[in-house]
Amino acid sequence: MAIVSCAKCGAKNRVNEKAADNLKPVCGKCGTELDLTATQKADDGKPFVVTDATFAETVAAAGNVPVLIDCWAPWCGPCRIVGPVLDQLAAESGGKYKIAKLNVDENPRISAQYGIQSIPTMLIFKNGQLVDRLVGAQPKPVIASKLKSYAAAAAAK
Repeated sequence: MAIVSCAKCGAKNRVNEKAADNLKPVCGKCGTELDLTATQKADDGKPFVVTDATFAETVAAAGNVPVLIDCWAPWCGPCRIVGPVLDQLAAESGGKYKIAKLNVDENPRISAQYGIQSIPTMLIFKNGQLVDRLVGAQPKPVIASKLKSYAAAAAAK
């Protein structure tokens, strides 16, 4: 799944790239055709979306680079507070860590596998293994400190 911003209204849309080969995706808000050349990549300094289907591959592909998975839901107030903080951290990452978002309502398998009972929950993975968990809306310095400590450990090796 890729995130594509609508050129007309600015809404962010999830697009299944395989299905987009056969069908022309349109914005869910205004109906304008979406430009797939604007898709976000996992290393573009923005959080990217993971799903039950892409989770294992995403975590494994990161290797020694820490990956923070933000388990959230659109109706959750604290999740909406943490969202901009994670956007800032992703922009500041410089490739030292990655930030992804997992909608718990749409991805129950991963939510159950990791016992997500309260959101937001942020899971930090390194070398494919869960190394840390932050529950609740945490301030930016707390999240940044955790990410930087795991990134520094990765750089030291």
